[in-house]
Amino acid sequence: MPLTRRTLLATTLATPALAQSRPPITLVVPYAAGGGTDIVGREFAPHFSEALGQTVVVDNRGGAAGHVGSMSVARARPDGTTLLFAVSTNIVVNPHLQRGDRFDLAAALGAVAQVSLYQYVLALDPRLPPTNLMELAAYGRARPAGDLTYSSAGVGSNNHLAGLLFSEAAGFQMEHVSYRGTGPALLDVVAGRVSMNFSSPPPAVPLIREGKLRALAVTGATRLSALPDVPTLAEAGMPGIVITGWHGVFAPVQTPAAELERFEQAAKIAAQRSDFIQKLERDGLEAAPLRSRAEFGTMVRDENAFWANKVRELNIRLE
Repeated sequence: MPLTRRTLLATTLATPALAQSRPPITLVVPYAAGGGTDIVGREFAPHFSEALGQTVVVDNRGGAAGHVGSMSVARARPDGTTLLFAVSTNIVVNPHLQRGDRFDLAAALGAVAQVSLYQYVLALDPRLPPTNLMELAAYGRARPAGDLTYSSAGVGSNNHLAGLLFSEAAGFQMEHVSYRGTGPALLDVVAGRVSMNFSSPPPAVPLIREGKLRALAVTGATRLSALPDVPTLAEAGMPGIVITGWHGVFAPVQTPAAELERFEQAAKIAAQRSDFIQKLERDGLEAAPLRSRAEFGTMVRDENAFWANKVRELNIRLE
């Protein structure tokens, strides 16, 4: 029988008394509060809890571009009480930067379900003169190397990678400033302490609408519905750079198969809820395709193999 939202709901909620008797689940977000992953994780958690019939508590464990929180879940007891709400770079990029770490994070975490798709927005300190991407490129080339700065959620994060690729394409060097999450990284752009940030949409969109940040471009192939007047990098004059990401749920790999199946079904119900999708769209994200756990795992492994080579090619190192 094909997997549908109705059959998922019926299967997951068939034994509510049993589900209610289970201990709470800790859903680890591996960043400080206020960033894109935290916002989406907290929007997802109540829907996930409802689908499971079980309490879900979000726990922020930031550090090392998400590696600290991700490792804590990978090393957690595989008893179904600890899960990870990850952004793609936590799983497929950051492990390749931890060159002194002999722990195989990719092998220690099992994919459960994909929750969203998203792109990034180049958010500039509005006190700076550039009003479009080409003006920013010219402004940067006219300044001393490193005079312009960009913040990120840590070395190897998508906003760090976006900054590297943009700097190379624009032809000027920027100084990278690393934070424990996108939230604090973005707020220092608002405060004028950092020039720009390639931010995930949820924390940036409200600040852009309030005029506290200036959006110059988005990093996907199409414009964001939440920011329809902001061009893509290609439209703004820099074709060939497309940077996207995703959020997903992961569990310690030795978690029993029955628990993984239960989490997969509940996560899919939560991710397909119309009110959750509306929040994603409001924040500038998209609903994830309804992939099976096996299909999501294959996608993660393919991306992991790609970034293993790309990290060496770009010579990205922890600072």
